[in-house]
Amino acid sequence: MNIEKQYQDDHSVKLIVEVDAEKMNTYKRRAATKLSTRAKIPGFRPGKAPYDIVVRSLGEGAIAEQAVDLFIDAEYGNILTQADVNPGAAGSLESVDSLDPMKMTFRVPLAPEVDLGEYHAVRMPYEWEKPGDKEVDDALENLRQMYATTETVEREIQVGDYVLLDVESETPELNRTGFAAFVRSEEKDTEWPYNGFANELVGLKPGESKTIAHTFPEDWDVEEIKATVKTVRGVTLPDLDDELAKMAGAGETLDALKEVVRKDVEMRSQDEYDDKFFVELIEKVKEGATIKYHAHTIAHEGEHVLSDLSSRIAQQGMDLETYFKLRGTTREKFIEEEVNPVAKKRLERGLILDEVVRQEKISVDNASIEAEYNNTMISLMQQGMDFSKVRGGKKGQRQLSEAIAMESASRVMTRKALDMLKSIAKGEYKPVEETPAEEPKQEEAGAESAGEQEQPAA
Repeated sequence: MNIEKQYQDDHSVKLIVEVDAEKMNTYKRRAATKLSTRAKIPGFRPGKAPYDIVVRSLGEGAIAEQAVDLFIDAEYGNILTQADVNPGAAGSLESVDSLDPMKMTFRVPLAPEVDLGEYHAVRMPYEWEKPGDKEVDDALENLRQMYATTETVEREIQVGDYVLLDVESETPELNRTGFAAFVRSEEKDTEWPYNGFANELVGLKPGESKTIAHTFPEDWDVEEIKATVKTVRGVTLPDLDDELAKMAGAGETLDALKEVVRKDVEMRSQDEYDDKFFVELIEKVKEGATIKYHAHTIAHEGEHVLSDLSSRIAQQGMDLETYFKLRGTTREKFIEEEVNPVAKKRLERGLILDEVVRQEKISVDNASIEAEYNNTMISLMQQGMDFSKVRGGKKGQRQLSEAIAMESASRVMTRKALDMLKSIAKGEYKPVEETPAEEPKQEEAGAESAGEQEQPAA
């Protein structure tokens, strides 16, 4: 075969392949045999008609078309190898340029390419500070809320109450029946349908309704909602004492509980700082890097972004089509305006980390992977997952276990790559062979989220 390569601006390559007559004749004869097994050639059993008879009966064009299909199925991998092309996705036959000699053109998306540039020169201070007593006190108060008891009360709603209510609006997707809300003293980002909503209910009694006006996002197509209170449950908080420590399983004394909570607050605070630090750090590295990839790679990453979004909104009892309707958009517009920008960020961060791993020759040891795997399994069981009820029986359990193991290895690798970038940014770089073995950590949210934390807003 004679192959001409023409690199394209969209990070693909055209391969113009000319096939020698002898090779092509071999595939034409195979094509004739295959076609004759399906076609009825008078006087011959299926697949037994001579080549010339098949050509006269079915035509040169039909045989050539089938021969091209057989050639591509058998030789495409050899074409890529001979052309020394690293594909990023399946290529396509763009055209058959001539039949004699057989010449065809393929378009092949190339695998992403990354040049990190002078990334060892990147500097960025790491300025995380331990949380103070106020943050610990807030966490202890949240813990009291977790172990609080409730009882139904026939009075006005107060801060600290749980409320069961119905929500109605002109937009059916926003309607809720038996919706539970907690009236907090402070706003929380995850509150539905907006931050501070539950505080609008203060003063209402069971059976009473209130129409609440609010400036919702324009694409929600709603200006007000009606809330009808069904039940109010007052909260009694446990005392902050040794008994609470025992209930929480954090030791026998209040001091032991405070120490556990302090460590948890510090860990979460550092994870939150790391999330922002690593995102900014990777952006700094990207400024000096050159990243090339085909549009197909973005589309593939976009499918993962959309799948993640689908899983998240499913927890709110909503599917994607309902979500698009609620947002006043279409699937195509949403993908273009929101999914693709997120996919681009996730893809480029992932490619940068992969290249750091390659350049620094980072590897992971079995002990770290096993520790991460065990932590994940424990976390899933604590969340109530019963592995004996996984679909597919033992096969399903094995597939799930393998998926968790692969994800665990990926998290450990990501963490090591980010730690390497962090050491570079702080001016403390050491090659892998000089770096001490990693101590497995119970949690490391910041490191593993930096490469893929971007999500469209649900």
